[in-house]
Amino acid sequence: MADATIDREELRTGLTERTLIVIDVLPKEYYGECHVAGACNACVYEVTFLEQVKAITADKDAAIVVYGSSGRSRDAVVAAEKLAAAGYRNVRAFTGGLHEWRAAGLPVDEAPGQTMPAPTLRDGTYRVDPAKSMLHWAGRNINGRHHGTIAVASGELTVSRGVPVRGRVTIDMTTIANADLTESALNRLLVAHLQSDDFFDTARHPTATFDLTGAEPLPDATPGTPNYRITGSLTIRGTSHPVACPALIAPRQDGGVTAQGCLDLDRTRWNVNYGSGKLFEKLGMHLVNDLISVELHVVGY
Repeated sequence: MADATIDREELRTGLTERTLIVIDVLPKEYYGECHVAGACNACVYEVTFLEQVKAITADKDAAIVVYGSSGRSRDAVVAAEKLAAAGYRNVRAFTGGLHEWRAAGLPVDEAPGQTMPAPTLRDGTYRVDPAKSMLHWAGRNINGRHHGTIAVASGELTVSRGVPVRGRVTIDMTTIANADLTESALNRLLVAHLQSDDFFDTARHPTATFDLTGAEPLPDATPGTPNYRITGSLTIRGTSHPVACPALIAPRQDGGVTAQGCLDLDRTRWNVNYGSGKLFEKLGMHLVNDLISVELHVVGY
């Protein structure tokens, strides 16, 4: 059953007596670092998880134990559920995971010196890599939406005592592109309209900038969720206003930094007024939502 569990002592006995097939369900790099002695590996995060288990045993009545990282993670529970749904009839989860096993001093197989070091956000100034950075946008009206990209021209981020303290990102507004219109003439028409003075007036205002003035750490953040609340000033069409949003800022394995932030902007604050229902009447099909969504993704070194 998918909700069946096994305790540490029973698992140890089963390993000693060789009555269990024990499967570490973490990615192979973590399995390679350290795993319960005698355990096999099949990563529950991969779409081939069931095929990996089948390569270990195709016997649906085999006594299988799955385990993952720790009691905080649902990896083993999810693995057991997947196996039960696939017809394996004797699956149990060791929910304490490798953390509990190691804490009890029980035998493990590990590769000294192969532990993946956790990347750290080192102090200093990072220069934004435009080739790896991008702004994604989405605009809407009541009948649909358009979306696309704008290139990042340059930027920098300064980190002090492990916390981002200031920075600037410059966006090349002349590169605004649409990604959803496949008919080339309509695509060109929309892009030309967005570049015109109805919207971003890129001839007179070819760039937009975001100046970071502060980043407050979010103490309860988990991996994959925003870990800072950033504040700063956004300048579009020569007009600047303060903005704030949650952001994910994390060190990279290659020594760089990745920053990602998403927010909805009331474009009329920056004089992007075309089709706004609070500024014009009887717009008909030309009505455009005031809010636009932006997602800024930058990589720096």
